Amino acid sequence: MALAVGSGAMTAGCAFQFGLPYLIPALRADGLSLEQAGVLVACPMAGLMCTLIAWGVVADRWGERLALSAGLAVAGVALLAAAGTQGVLALGACLVVAGAGGASVHAASGRLILGWFAAHERGLAMGARQTAQPLGVAVAALLLPPLAMGGLGAPLTALATGCLLMSALVVLFIRDPGHVAHQGRTGRVGAPYRTPVLYRIHAASALLVVPQFAVAAFALVYLVDAHGWDAAAAGRLLAAVQVGGALARLSAGAWSDRVASRLRPMRLLAGLTCAVLLALSIGAYAESGAAVGVLLIAGIVTVSTNGLAYTAIAEYAGRSWAGRALGVQNTGQNLFAAATPPLLAYVVSGGGYPAAFAAVVAFPLLAAALIPVAAEDGG
Repeated sequence: MALAVGSGAMTAGCAFQFGLPYLIPALRADGLSLEQAGVLVACPMAGLMCTLIAWGVVADRWGERLALSAGLAVAGVALLAAAGTQGVLALGACLVVAGAGGASVHAASGRLILGWFAAHERGLAMGARQTAQPLGVAVAALLLPPLAMGGLGAPLTALATGCLLMSALVVLFIRDPGHVAHQGRTGRVGAPYRTPVLYRIHAASALLVVPQFAVAAFALVYLVDAHGWDAAAAGRLLAAVQVGGALARLSAGAWSDRVASRLRPMRLLAGLTCAVLLALSIGAYAESGAAVGVLLIAGIVTVSTNGLAYTAIAEYAGRSWAGRALGVQNTGQNLFAAATPPLLAYVVSGGGYPAAFAAVVAFPLLAAALIPVAAEDGG
């Protein structure tokens, strides 16, 4: 039950944190430029970065139930305010506050996994929890384009309802795990930041977010602009891709349990991400119809590593530090995630989609080099 409700809470949070790119066509129809729309969809991620570590402290000290329920309640109220607001600045401010509240789902729901599951189960369990991100985006892809036909009020109200509902379910069904030893999979006790291992995982994960959000933020608008797709039809297709991404995270987690390693599969998948992005940039440059197929593959591959990184962070940190460590993890990731849509929007405006896709190829390559695989072997 804890896994199901925690995953549901994260799905509700991710639907608005990472699903707003599906409102870009509606925002542009209201007269905003692509650059302005890119800034707005990054606002929840900007809010996330302000409070992630603080929510980790709340989870570590007072428990996951309080952090999850309070954060989702704040997000729901802020989204309701956004649905009724007028003006770009007011809308952006409401979205920032919603992101700041919804940040709790990233620190607290991951910490539950460490408390309730044994080491040989955590990869699959964290993979299941991490399916919430692509599933949240899938929900957004299905719901937001058709709801936005009548304006922004309906889609934002729907997102708010999801957050408030999950806040209530957390209060009803989540129970914090009992006391467990304050040490991680490695057996280390005490502050885990005395060695470079966590820093390297944080850095690699942040780099891997760039291709993920390059694809997530611009897949819909690329299909509409470059291939003439209808926004609602493209949203339905991309929702299916997000389900594929969820299955990829589950599979990666099960793989990591089977080989007793989180970081070796993570490095291999980073290399695969680099290859797929290179193929996508070439296909987009050639204006080939095959680029659509590669884009769909990229939508699956680029999200596959998140659960592995989160499990590695939680295990290495140990439960007494897991909330804060996951807060740091999400802060770095969301810093890069928030920067990706507006910066790549300028690249698209200046050089087109091929240039934007090509610009992110180096990020997973550098991430693969940073992943500290030797740490799992005691190196």
